[in-house]
Amino acid sequence: MTLNQLSVKEANRALKLKNTTSLELTKACLERIKKIDRQIGAFITVCAQEALHQARYADRLISQGEEKPLLGVPISIKDNFCTQKVKTTAASKVLSDFIPPYDATVITLLKEAGAVIVGKTNMDAWAHGSSTETSDFGTTKNPWDTKKLPGGSSGGSAASVASDEVIASIGSETAGSIRQPASWCGVVGLKPTYGRVSRYGVVAMASSLDSPGPITKTVEDSALLLNILAGQDKFDATTSSEKPENYLKNLEKSISGIKIGISQDYFKECDRQVTQKVQEALKVLEELGAVVKEVKLFDPKYAIAVYAIIQRAEVSSNLARYDGIRYGLSRDNFKEEAKRRIMLGTYVLSAGYYEQYYNKAQKVRTVIIDDFKEAFKKVNLVIGPTSPSTALPLGASKGSPMFGEMADVLAEPSSIAGLPGINVPCGFSKDGMPIGMQIFGPQFSESLILNVAYQFEQNTQFHKIKPKL
Repeated sequence: MTLNQLSVKEANRALKLKNTTSLELTKACLERIKKIDRQIGAFITVCAQEALHQARYADRLISQGEEKPLLGVPISIKDNFCTQKVKTTAASKVLSDFIPPYDATVITLLKEAGAVIVGKTNMDAWAHGSSTETSDFGTTKNPWDTKKLPGGSSGGSAASVASDEVIASIGSETAGSIRQPASWCGVVGLKPTYGRVSRYGVVAMASSLDSPGPITKTVEDSALLLNILAGQDKFDATTSSEKPENYLKNLEKSISGIKIGISQDYFKECDRQVTQKVQEALKVLEELGAVVKEVKLFDPKYAIAVYAIIQRAEVSSNLARYDGIRYGLSRDNFKEEAKRRIMLGTYVLSAGYYEQYYNKAQKVRTVIIDDFKEAFKKVNLVIGPTSPSTALPLGASKGSPMFGEMADVLAEPSSIAGLPGINVPCGFSKDGMPIGMQIFGPQFSESLILNVAYQFEQNTQFHKIKPKL
């Protein structure tokens, strides 16, 4: 195993035992990026010199006996997180020359934990999409098959982890943008409860939905990163005052007796191979003592209209600040997808249509939230496929304005309700593409979700299989 293939836990152990240095680890990742990223396109900006400087500093701290949870570990960051003195574009030419004067709270926490930031990853422009094809800086390719999409909008982050260009990454999800690319790229993607992780310094897409979270090689790594990121932030009034747990604490706990709900409506539009692999995964959990029972949830298709209206309304409000006067380039640089969402969002918020569309969508959102609350009186968690299909071919999203909603349909209901969820690899299709299973639960149930995901991962080998690049 090469250094860049290590997980966070393995990298921490190697650094602590002096089996390697942060400089060696960071150089291994940078060399991997140099070697393969031309064919993957996971990065918009690579911060080679800054990363090597951070690595040398980390090595000095390690030699002095300093201990931090990510000290010396190279990671990548989705390019919608503000990074002081490092270009932040949100994959749009509108921000092609924007260098933030401050760090997002997530970046501050990662730096305090000792992380080495090697670069900013590609994404759908403004996070509008589920393919990473709407990026103004080119399409990211799936490491398992470079003729296929990585998913999105955190496609660059997922691809950078799957291809071992970094040890871990940070993405953001509004309705599937962590879980869906994690599923298509065969890695772990954790979407926390809305408000569990600060949005301060994240380029806003839909403010009532956006949730930063980790994309990693293992469930344990996601728990470790959530320990760093979770908590209330004075700069973000939407963060929860509920005290975070130690998310590593219960990973080893038995899942015997845990009630897992499955809803047939989450399977009916899925590719047959996806359904088969998730059903096989459920059998593994049953063998570990979990109780699987059917629950009735609203058909996920109803979330599409709700999400499309709320998200576009909030997009239209959030993108209004990009006027090319204070920072960024002129609005002429907005591409088709952004313009489409601005127009639709402005329409549903306009006089005469607000009640008919936006207000009604918010009422249905409440109905969906209540539906989940009723289900969680009967079961502890819900499990289903993360995406209806495996990765689709390059170009699949072109000319399809609702591509994102269709690709994310199974993740949208839980995102609308602000629930936490995780994708874990649960198998492969006949053509060798990863298949993901999502586990989601009530708000602030991250510890239980991670426990079940970890137990499944420890009793299978899917997370150990790597793409052949």
